[in-house]
Amino acid sequence: MTTYGVTGATGHLGHFVLDSLLEKVAASDIVAFARDPAKLADYAAKGVDVRAADYDKPETLKPAFTGVDRLLLISGNALGERPRQHRAVIEAARDAGVGYMAYTSILDAPNTPIKLGEEHRATEELLSESGLTYDLLRNGWYNENYVGTLAPQVEAGEIAGAAGKGRISSASRADYAAGAAAVLVEGKGGDIYELAGDEAWTMDDFAAEVSRQSGKDVKYVDMSEEDFTQSLIQAGLPDFVARVVANSNYSTSKDALFNDSHTLSKLIGRPTTPISKTIAEALGT
Repeated sequence: MTTYGVTGATGHLGHFVLDSLLEKVAASDIVAFARDPAKLADYAAKGVDVRAADYDKPETLKPAFTGVDRLLLISGNALGERPRQHRAVIEAARDAGVGYMAYTSILDAPNTPIKLGEEHRATEELLSESGLTYDLLRNGWYNENYVGTLAPQVEAGEIAGAAGKGRISSASRADYAAGAAAVLVEGKGGDIYELAGDEAWTMDDFAAEVSRQSGKDVKYVDMSEEDFTQSLIQAGLPDFVARVVANSNYSTSKDALFNDSHTLSKLIGRPTTPISKTIAEALGT
């Protein structure tokens, strides 16, 4: 019997990974890790082994990982803290005897101009030095990243950004989760998966699709990276977060989020979710 572990299981991606795993293996073969196991009560009721594990409490990790054969490390969301957190997970997994790991990195991690890539590169280096067998899941952006503030944008008739004419090969969280589950179950180690959506689009395309579906004229307004940063700060984002968001947006103008390999759709055995569908879900159309 092989036991499959998923860290960060209470997050949006983690939930989708658990759902995909339940389609592939028995619930009794799945271990889900969370800072607060109570948040996974619905999965525990299905027979999933839910255990407490906190990236910021290394002492919780080795006991939690004991008995796990294959572990998915879903990247943490604490900006600036991830290399430290991921080191704790990797070391605990090694010490607990985990035989295989997969890690959710960023698209084209060695070369991406996106500053967030620095933390992912650091984690990939930690894995390369760990002695563990592992695969890298270099994920592009989620469709859902673009629809969280869609209602006020439609109301204002404007979507601001710094992405220029950059192409975005996004896919849904469920798509990336299905890919992660497939690799966790079948991965052999030593592979790098550059994962992205089948259909690339620009922010002008996005605004046009939002206009079509909402029936309201919505324009994309392109800004410099610094001007977009300041607009985000004025909207209430902390300075550091605003600069990270704006940098990711500006890096899009350099095609940092474009990939036409179709690796993800090949991996999951179906086309990825088009942005038009995610827009429709967000608008309720």
